[in-house]
Amino acid sequence: MIPLGKQSSHAALLDLASRLAPQQGYNPTGLREVRLLRTEAVLRDIPVLYKPGAVFVLQGRKQGILDDEVLVYDEEHYLAVSVPVPFRMESVATTERPLLAIYVEFDMQLAAELASAAAGWGFSAGLKRARALVSSRMDACMEDVLLRLLSALCDPMETAILGAGILRELHYRVLTGPQGDAMLNALEKDSASGRIVQSLVRLRDTYNAEISVPALAAEAAMSVPSYHAHFRALTGSSPMQYVKAIRLHEARLMLARGEKTIAQVALSVGYVSPAQFSRDFRRYFGRTASEEVKWVREHIGELATGPPA
Repeated sequence: MIPLGKQSSHAALLDLASRLAPQQGYNPTGLREVRLLRTEAVLRDIPVLYKPGAVFVLQGRKQGILDDEVLVYDEEHYLAVSVPVPFRMESVATTERPLLAIYVEFDMQLAAELASAAAGWGFSAGLKRARALVSSRMDACMEDVLLRLLSALCDPMETAILGAGILRELHYRVLTGPQGDAMLNALEKDSASGRIVQSLVRLRDTYNAEISVPALAAEAAMSVPSYHAHFRALTGSSPMQYVKAIRLHEARLMLARGEKTIAQVALSVGYVSPAQFSRDFRRYFGRTASEEVKWVREHIGELATGPPA
């Protein structure tokens, strides 16, 4: 239930979001980093992989499950993502009350600059452990930023002139919010978590190549057992499970674009055997590759190359 004092601003947010997201699935905006989602579907146990950023649900409800932890992001909570990790998602929506959500992709260089500037004022990460996903309660400052962001997106001139500044403030609000410590610790380059994050960046760039866990551990200046432990603590999976998930999510996007055959996609993402790829794909997504393409186009829409639903 939204407190009475917030109802007017929330109603304004909903009105703007409805105008900016008239189509089912993801709707583009004048800012590359911002998309709006409209969906009437109830989804259960859907594998997703979000890029670093934040998800603000204005109507409806979503929840993510990572390593047995349940993270709710709904009309009173938003989800902050510090590193891309595969997890399972559920969402609630109806035809009468479609789910409306804002997806903001973070500029990690900007986030680092803001963290450095804040440190100059004495702000620093506390003792919270680094976490890939954090659910935080929406406060008045965050709602105000979102209202100004959607308002600017309704006018191309305001988008061009004010958009970057509002996004900068949004980054700042997330990094200094309740989840800020956990996110900043994950992004601290000299920490164990920071070295794992650098390892994740390498895996994202080379997911279709041969993967050597001992080599990754050596690059992170860790023993193999220590690397495994820190990797699982941050991502909820082993390095090889993570790579498999990355490969399957990338394959899903390639298939949705319709640029290659299933066999060609399998080879492109690092599989030697198309048959093994098809088995892994069905086991992971619960549908064949052809069925998944139909599902993606129905639920995600024309922005099938964007973030998962």
